[in-house]
Amino acid sequence: MQLIKYLQAQGLGSRKQCLNLLKDECVVINDVLYTQPNTDIDPKHITRLQIDDVDFIPIPVPYFYIRLHKPADYETSHKPQYYPSVFSLLPEPLRHLDMQAVGRLDADTTGVLILTNDGQFNHRCTSPKHKLPKLYHVSLKHAAEENLCATLKQGVLLHDENELVQADDAQLADPHTLLLTISSGKYHQVKRMIAAAGNRVTALHRSAFGTWTVDDLELGQWQFFEPK
Repeated sequence: MQLIKYLQAQGLGSRKQCLNLLKDECVVINDVLYTQPNTDIDPKHITRLQIDDVDFIPIPVPYFYIRLHKPADYETSHKPQYYPSVFSLLPEPLRHLDMQAVGRLDADTTGVLILTNDGQFNHRCTSPKHKLPKLYHVSLKHAAEENLCATLKQGVLLHDENELVQADDAQLADPHTLLLTISSGKYHQVKRMIAAAGNRVTALHRSAFGTWTVDDLELGQWQFFEPK
């Protein structure tokens, strides 16, 4: 890959801006100074990137995948209305690269959120035919019994919907905590399902998205990963 294209992929600016960085001897990769824009490099072997003596996290190219432990009071949007964007949790210049969330989490919902610039990967993960399971820890307002789980697995009719929506699995961890697995992704689905079953959600945490979790990350932390 040409060095100039790599620098642009890192979100360091336009071609002209990246050329100026090289001309001004600002680019150091793996402790080696680079000045020629057409130099061939292997992005997989880059472990350290410095621009004007400032360390930057090398962004995988051409595609990157991020696990983010979303905190509450952040919107899954590039143009948030009421709360900060989840993308603001990422460092410069990563936060300004073209990427999308794989599905959404409500502002008050915490847990695993996947971000990527790989459109095909995003489609595979969110397409209904692939039925990627999502596990939620649901805090309930009213104490529940096993009949709530049975109702959710049998299916409930959501407002303005014509077909029953079923949970893949539903188990009570305690009377006020439900472990709910779904593979569809309708708007506010978990909250609407619980309401249709006669209860209310007071807090919601997505603990798994497919096989991916954020058990190893603190709230607000993120990490690049390679999807299998």
